[in-house]
Amino acid sequence: MSDKWFVNLKKWLRQPANAARLAVMAVVLAALTVCTVWLHRPVEGEVASSASQMVYERAVVTAVLSDDAFPDYDNAEGRRVGTQELEIQIQTGAHKNEVMSLTNYMSALFNVDLKKGDSIIVRIMTDEDGAYYASLFNYNRGRVLGVFVLLFFVLLAVLGGKKGLGALLGLLFTLGCIWLILIPCLIRGIPAVLVTVGIIAVTAAGALIFLNGFSEKTLCSVLGCVIGVVAAGGIAAAVGAATPMNGFNMSEAENLLLYGADKGLKISGLLVCGVLISALGAVMDVALGIASAVWEIHEQNPALTARQLFRSGMHIGQDAMGTMANTLILAFAGSSLNMLILVQTYEIPFLQLINTDYICIEVIQSIAGAMGILLTVPIVAFISARLMAALLDDAELEYELVTKKLN
Repeated sequence: MSDKWFVNLKKWLRQPANAARLAVMAVVLAALTVCTVWLHRPVEGEVASSASQMVYERAVVTAVLSDDAFPDYDNAEGRRVGTQELEIQIQTGAHKNEVMSLTNYMSALFNVDLKKGDSIIVRIMTDEDGAYYASLFNYNRGRVLGVFVLLFFVLLAVLGGKKGLGALLGLLFTLGCIWLILIPCLIRGIPAVLVTVGIIAVTAAGALIFLNGFSEKTLCSVLGCVIGVVAAGGIAAAVGAATPMNGFNMSEAENLLLYGADKGLKISGLLVCGVLISALGAVMDVALGIASAVWEIHEQNPALTARQLFRSGMHIGQDAMGTMANTLILAFAGSSLNMLILVQTYEIPFLQLINTDYICIEVIQSIAGAMGILLTVPIVAFISARLMAALLDDAELEYELVTKKLN
């Protein structure tokens, strides 16, 4: 099997187009790697943040020394509130295997109710004189979350097969580009919208190539995805300028100013960047769906003209418009559910509600993303139809030339 795979690989590489594609991919990956290393290089004179100097370790509860907590049905819906005195053993770090004691204060909001054998995360506090002690941070959820993510990966690979593995690689590639390249670029003050559009183009191309390989369908999907996302960002920028709204209206703006401005962070463009990133997934889904549909129609009936292919793509896309638009709107409703409940609980007047920064930002992001999806459908349908028709014209021309030579 390995010899056959190697032989097929050599045949694939011998084709000039495939060799060129592989060379382009290698150059792009090398450029991304160099960019990542450059962005994460040590900066002379840069002071480490206080958060990065905090020490968190895993620990296990070895004994509950005392427990005066009781169920509070009046204010905590039956959750136990009170105080626990615990004995713990540190499992990681410089104080590994040391036994310490700590006090666990449980309230309705901060409620880490522990028993012997529970795994927890503690913060090691060190005083100026060198004395240290542990304070409770939270449950140790890392193992459960790791298993949960691994289960998702396994299901994606098993149920999706080769496509699922491609989707997994595309997802990891996208997350890597956002975390390792985009965010450091934004922190360093590189123009936010330009770098976000560039990362979106690279991640969309990479994710779709991992999923479908090099093909005309992939090309149509990438072009439509980038244009649709940029359209969503442009709409958000225009509405934000008219409102006016920008990154300074976001709830995190104060912290970003305090801790990011000295590194070069520019806040004003972050609103548009958020729209671009949040719209990427849904727009990519629609773009690939329309391109695949037009491609399949062309395969079943190669004689269809560009106009006919475009009309078919639009008919298919109209079914996806509503569901994909609902996806973004419902995502906003789900992530902001507590806020929406508070709005009704406090009976906030409508005029105040629609002019609140938080609500305006969420509406702009959701509607701009939905409009990006709507615009993606005709864009991808047009590009796919023209490209499929052009391929048909080239095939007919080649057939005519071969026929003339034979005659």
